[in-house]
Amino acid sequence: MKQKVLDFYKFHGAGNDFIMINSFDTEVVLQTEEIAFLCNRHLGIGADGLIFIVKDKEVDFRMIYYNSDGYEGSMCGNGGRSTAAFAFLLGFIEKNCSFRAFDGLHEATIIHHHERDFDVEISMKDVVEYDLTEKRLIVNTGSPHYIERSDNLSSVDVVAKGREIRNLPDFEPNGINVNFFQSEGNKIHLRTYERGVEDETLSCGTGVTAAAIAASLWYGKNESVIYTKGGTLSVKLTKTDSGFTGIKLRGPVTYVFNGQITIGM
Repeated sequence: MKQKVLDFYKFHGAGNDFIMINSFDTEVVLQTEEIAFLCNRHLGIGADGLIFIVKDKEVDFRMIYYNSDGYEGSMCGNGGRSTAAFAFLLGFIEKNCSFRAFDGLHEATIIHHHERDFDVEISMKDVVEYDLTEKRLIVNTGSPHYIERSDNLSSVDVVAKGREIRNLPDFEPNGINVNFFQSEGNKIHLRTYERGVEDETLSCGTGVTAAAIAASLWYGKNESVIYTKGGTLSVKLTKTDSGFTGIKLRGPVTYVFNGQITIGM
């Protein structure tokens, strides 16, 4: 295999971490096994996913997201927020921009930044279909999510139970992301098992968005603050007769470091 030297940046959005690749002016091509290697926490750089930022003729940029298994994923909310911060760092955008992702167009705003820390809000797709019961919600917020209510979130075996639900025949062939949701007064706590990562992640933006929809349906909330292992995110939305619109996901993004790595040795 031919060796290649790859420039990369590392970002995380509330602990959901990504390898960022600038493919804006010069195309960078990576194979599935190379992406999986780079995301491997023991052998490579380590990340929940890898994101290419590329040019788009109609909007400021396009993000292409790959899960840590090396395969292209669906919309990643924290990845979208991190890519907006990355584009800002590279000077490709001002504080407001629009970008294209797996599920279509999004708007982003860099609300605040100081050195390596950013506060970023993005718009999420409207939601018109969902499957709700008293104990669980199934909804697609750019990625498919299963939300299960819990009375004792700390005791949930997120990996074992999440993997079991993710692989149920009902969700074949691609599976589903699985979230465990606990409401304590005005606080919502969330833990997520992500398909493609096949593990619990410190936070998940589309999962947080799904949890906010659950909070609206179960408790009538139009604004939610959601606590994950990796940090706190907020969601604003408007419930209509046909679903949910005006969904905004906001939270912290951190630029961790950048470097070069030789792959294909």
